[in-house]
Amino acid sequence: MKEVLAILQMNKMEATKDALEVIGIPSITAYKVTGRGKQKGLQIPSPSQFDQSDKKSMKYIPKRMVSIVVEDEFVPAVVAVITKVNRTGNFGDGRIFICPVDEAVRIRTGERGNEVIS
Repeated sequence: MKEVLAILQMNKMEATKDALEVIGIPSITAYKVTGRGKQKGLQIPSPSQFDQSDKKSMKYIPKRMVSIVVEDEFVPAVVAVITKVNRTGNFGDGRIFICPVDEAVRIRTGERGNEVIS
């Protein structure tokens, strides 16, 4: 099993959820997160608008982080769908991380392993 973590733009969340459901991945967990990447967040100019080199602070950008646990063979399809829906070619499109999952347990029944995620 693998966990696919994707950090996405807020406005792409609904399309991502719908596209994952089309390929048979209806179960996702979404979090509201903030952060910054290569673009270093939104720059807020100092009170002196004339001095463009004096940028005092940077703001974190609101994003969504999606967590999807799937069997190993579904990882390429999940990554392809997330990439297709979210790629604009601009900074801020997001990131995808793939992490191993050693064990899964369904609390209600005590089931373990792949049965938990299907």
